[in-house]
Amino acid sequence: MSETSNDPAGTTHQFQNFAAQAPAEQSSKVNVGLVVGIAALVALLVVVAVAVWMLL
Repeated sequence: MSETSNDPAGTTHQFQNFAAQAPAEQSSKVNVGLVVGIAALVALLVVVAVAVWMLL
């Protein structure tokens, strides 16, 4: 008796569809921490530049 194996994880086609969709979802997300960090760095550079300018 030979039985066909049933893959509980799904078919290869279903996995390929999942893998193709994953990068599109990740690229649409904005990394809030990165944006806040860059804004803080820019603000710090402005404060340092103004302080140096005031000393001259």
